[in-house]
Amino acid sequence: MISATIFPGRYIQGGGAIEELGGELSHFGARCFILCDSLVLDTLFGEFRSALERQVGIAVERFGGECSDPEIDRLSDLAGQAACHSIAGIGGGKTLDTAKAVAQRLSLPVAVVPTIASTDAPCSSLSIIYTPEGEFLRAVAHGRNPNLVLVDTGIVARAPVRLLVSGMGDALATWFEAESCQRRHAANIAGRVGSLTAHALARLCYDTILEYGVLARSACEARVVTPALERVVEANTLLSGLGFESGGLAAAHAIHNGLTALAPVHRFYHGEKVAVGTLASLFLTGKPARLIDEVYGFCESVGLPTTLGAIGLEGVTNDDLRRVAEKACAPGESIHNEPLPVTPSDVLAGLRAMDAEGKRRTGAQAGAARAR
Repeated sequence: MISATIFPGRYIQGGGAIEELGGELSHFGARCFILCDSLVLDTLFGEFRSALERQVGIAVERFGGECSDPEIDRLSDLAGQAACHSIAGIGGGKTLDTAKAVAQRLSLPVAVVPTIASTDAPCSSLSIIYTPEGEFLRAVAHGRNPNLVLVDTGIVARAPVRLLVSGMGDALATWFEAESCQRRHAANIAGRVGSLTAHALARLCYDTILEYGVLARSACEARVVTPALERVVEANTLLSGLGFESGGLAAAHAIHNGLTALAPVHRFYHGEKVAVGTLASLFLTGKPARLIDEVYGFCESVGLPTTLGAIGLEGVTNDDLRRVAEKACAPGESIHNEPLPVTPSDVLAGLRAMDAEGKRRTGAQAGAARAR
């Protein structure tokens, strides 16, 4: 059996790493088309623009906000007119995914510079395409990973804590999904089974966020870079990225995709919805009570959602959850990488079970607090 493991060309992380960006981009040519999300362009870009321009010519464009086909078309036209030698995306996951799609369209090298650690998108060869309204449409595999991933943890530490926590939610799924794919001999993003390396990195991702997640959250609240923050940023970005792409996806991300069918969840972050998908998958796959307790405890400790109400679905009907379940179980979805058959009824039951357990634990904790 042939395995495949895929990596970004270069990964750089640390406080002040943004100062290295110009030199790194100059390796790809004299001029770079830079796609920035609005927050970066309005608040951060001025801090490092002059250092960047000393080493490479740039053309800068504001990201429209959604990784959609119309936005990719618009930016590809602009980048082509700018006659640049590379593409760079600076900002959140959708900005980075759009930069990857534009680079693929124009056959140019791509650098991704996440300013938050909220997803494992930066290192991957994928772009997740949404409708302009924000509903999941499809995942596009570009066949190559970014040439450069650069993460300045000093910038990450200044971002809202909720974004770091969302990244832990995305990372939380990595080991469970890679383990399911390993048991099923299911294909990873490269179309092969995962390697020993991929599965070991997926497990390291899980162990790292469980051990350092709370400490990293505290560091982010204080807006400082600590060893715990560095470890969790690496887990959210590199370990989770390598683990999911080379280990494979399963139920958690399919349930996330299903949840996007319901408008109330659109205001919540990717990792928050993936955390709900992970919790539901624990019931789907019959995980032991000890492990379920461990995962709920972690989510509670860092502030990830443990009920449907926490992602805007309080009082959701079974009809709506069936829409979610049917989308999660669509042909070709990663839920079919689970080692047992999964039906929409199973997904609906898993979502109801995770919600009930989350409510039970919340009620028990409230009761204990009142007793004190």
